[in-house]
Amino acid sequence: MTLLLSGCKKETAIHDLRGKARPQWFEPIPYGMSYIKEGSFKLGMNDESVISQLQPIKNVSVNSFWIDDTEITNDEYREYINWIRDSVAASLTFKAGIEYYMKKGEDNQIIAPPVVDRLKISQIWTDDRIDVQEAIQPLYYQGDERIYDKKEIDYRHILYTYSYIDLQKAAKKANSYNYETQSYNGNISSRLDFLVKKSIPVYPDTLVWVRDFTYSFNEPWTQKYFYHPAFKNYPVVGVTWEQANAFCHWRTEYKKIFLAAHSILPIHDYRLPTEVEWEYAARGGRMGAKYPWGSYYTANQEGCYMANFKPKRGNYIADNKYSSKTIRVAYYPPNDYGLYDMAGNVSEWTSTAYDELGYEMIHDLNPEFQYNAAPGDPSALKRKVIRGGSWKDVAHYLEVSSRDYEYQDTATSFIGFRCVMNAIEDEKKSYDY
Repeated sequence: MTLLLSGCKKETAIHDLRGKARPQWFEPIPYGMSYIKEGSFKLGMNDESVISQLQPIKNVSVNSFWIDDTEITNDEYREYINWIRDSVAASLTFKAGIEYYMKKGEDNQIIAPPVVDRLKISQIWTDDRIDVQEAIQPLYYQGDERIYDKKEIDYRHILYTYSYIDLQKAAKKANSYNYETQSYNGNISSRLDFLVKKSIPVYPDTLVWVRDFTYSFNEPWTQKYFYHPAFKNYPVVGVTWEQANAFCHWRTEYKKIFLAAHSILPIHDYRLPTEVEWEYAARGGRMGAKYPWGSYYTANQEGCYMANFKPKRGNYIADNKYSSKTIRVAYYPPNDYGLYDMAGNVSEWTSTAYDELGYEMIHDLNPEFQYNAAPGDPSALKRKVIRGGSWKDVAHYLEVSSRDYEYQDTATSFIGFRCVMNAIEDEKKSYDY
């Protein structure tokens, strides 16, 4: 028998599943990102390209996501480095019994697990107390490695350590739980079998400006490009695929801290875009276009080039509007999605593993091919897709459908990255956090 409530209002069954009353939730708009609404498009070269015969077009669909308006800049990457550097220093002082740099609760006790007090931590490098200086001394170059006895941070000690669950491995049928035998179908017996732990150097390799070129003088870029404020809005380079992923993980945790402080539910993680997401965003809704700006030409009607690339042999500055190397982000107009530098400036890492089969083996819904190569794997298994072309590339690599690869443990002067994040809702809301 159903028990009904009587009264002036419509009768309602009290045992019906109505869910817990909750306030309406709006997805926060990530700062500096653009919303890309789900859709379908033809992935790959257009019919006019000879290469399209080797890389056939595939019709695919992509869910909604957010993507950075620009490539990650030196200034943004330095924020990440400073955070990790300060955290490493604080952990050393805490191990030495110095609690000053740790956040305390209302009872004046150290929060467990220990959390760095960000308002105090910047003082650690100028704190002249002997116990503090002795605690952080290992972070500096020692002995003969010093130049003029200057105190300089030894970047080799600044690592970002994090963990994540390998969902691909956990999802394998052999690893699923068998409720009849009350055990796992395979040999997996613990979440530790899916847990991946990484410890990644955070500093970019500034020597790429010298290493990438033979018989070319680029030492000034090695010395100033990443550190000098004149280049703060230039895209960060010298970052491996592994380092780019570590940045995305840190950025997620950084955002979660802010959201928790404002009682906002967590959102999806930041990550590298898949190759397909990258192309979908680069096209800007112009599905038949050759370049992100919607034209079949690299220059506009005034004869000015639309991106930072190598337009002529031996001539990197053909129209005198851009640098012979990288240039500040957002110098050229955005595509129709509001995204800058989707062609030229620096190529960009994607999460996708490179394979010669191209698009033949991928699914038509959110296509992706990932392979988490181990350090001892053959080089061919460490290839990751890069997109967009760079300042040193010819126009072919700027096409929205052009694909290339680089090894995941390699850093160069012409590869950077930007982040994406899945959208939780189908429609963008007007709440900004």
